[in-house]
Amino acid sequence: MQLTPKAIEKVLAARAGEGYGDDHGLRLAVVKGGCSGYEYSVKFAAAPADDDLVYRAGEVDVYVDAQSAQMLRGTVLDYVDGLHGAGLEFLNPNAAHSCGCGASFATQPQD
Repeated sequence: MQLTPKAIEKVLAARAGEGYGDDHGLRLAVVKGGCSGYEYSVKFAAAPADDDLVYRAGEVDVYVDAQSAQMLRGTVLDYVDGLHGAGLEFLNPNAAHSCGCGASFATQPQD
C-alpha cells in the first residue's frame, strides 16, 4: 500500500478539516458492494484494530485489515482532480475491471 504525496496532502487536510488529531489514522478496507462486487471503504480511525496491518505514509498511519490487505497488495492511492470530479483514486493491480463510475471493482477468478 502506497500513498502519493498529493494523496497524503489531501488526507492530512481532510483529517484536520473533520476535526481529527494527528493520532487518527486512515482506515482502508475492501467491502462487498457496488455493481462490480467490491468497493473501497475509507475513513479515519483513532487506532488500528488488533488484526490490522499498519503502514506509514508520510505523516499518515494507514490501517488495513488482513483480508483487505490481500486485495490491496501493490495498490497506490492517489488524489485526482479532473472533469469527473476530485477525490482519492485507487490504482489497484488486483482489480480485473471496475464499473463505469470507478466506485467498485472485481478481481480475477482464483484458479
